[in-house]
Amino acid sequence: MNKKVLLSVAIFLSIILLLAGCGSSNNSQSANSQKVGDTPEGKTFKVGLECDYPPFNWTQLDDFNGAVPIDGCAEYAAGYDVEIAKKIADGLGRELVIVKTEWSGLLPALTSGKIDAIIAGMSPTAERKESIDFSANYYKSDLVMVVKRGGKYEEATSIQDFKGAKITAQISTFHYTVIDQIEGVIKEPAMDDFSAMRVALESGMIDGYISEKPEAVSAAAANENFTFVEFEDGFVTSDDDTAIAVGLVKESELIEEINEVLVGISDAEKEELMDKAIENQPEE
Repeated sequence: MNKKVLLSVAIFLSIILLLAGCGSSNNSQSANSQKVGDTPEGKTFKVGLECDYPPFNWTQLDDFNGAVPIDGCAEYAAGYDVEIAKKIADGLGRELVIVKTEWSGLLPALTSGKIDAIIAGMSPTAERKESIDFSANYYKSDLVMVVKRGGKYEEATSIQDFKGAKITAQISTFHYTVIDQIEGVIKEPAMDDFSAMRVALESGMIDGYISEKPEAVSAAAANENFTFVEFEDGFVTSDDDTAIAVGLVKESELIEEINEVLVGISDAEKEELMDKAIENQPEE
């Protein structure tokens, strides 16, 4: 094999290895990733999130607007969750490390010790509280329905207006369970992420998907064909269902310090952070 061929093969293998290290994972991390707290000072704060749920979190190519490098990857994470994670890391006196993890892999990553916390727009539902603990809430938002602008469901006021509609939500979320409150709805299979649901809505595969209001605002801002319905007669939920908190292992030693940081963030500052996240979110 001549030198040119060997060089080409080497370059190709390097690219493959780079791409492999940049993908999200359920439980695995890159071979060079550090274990939780494994630095010379022992002061990392590893946070798991999808990096694909704007305006809460997303992936971008640079550090614009304070984005944080993703562990084992050439990309960066930004969004509301990242800003909250930065404040918590500062309060803890630790270095923030963002670990890009698929939604379904967040709880296993936390309970196995691969990450210290989940800061990913996650609600502290009763089911999740059986396996992990949660901090104080750092955001709260009502459920809405993202639909096509100008479509038959744009003027809906009640969830029952979606009788006969094809509706879905993200997998492993309480959003998907509340679809059952709509009489005569066509409950489509749950989808992995919001990017997939936006594509399905655009193509007409579904008539709408359930989301929190910030994501719906994000969807409408990114695609002029989308809007969202805020209900007068909406879904029956608990306070925990519509809140968002930091996920931690049972009896985590970090929970008191994290709660102190969160209490120090005013409601006005939280809204300002969310407004900036919506403004800075990437376009589709």
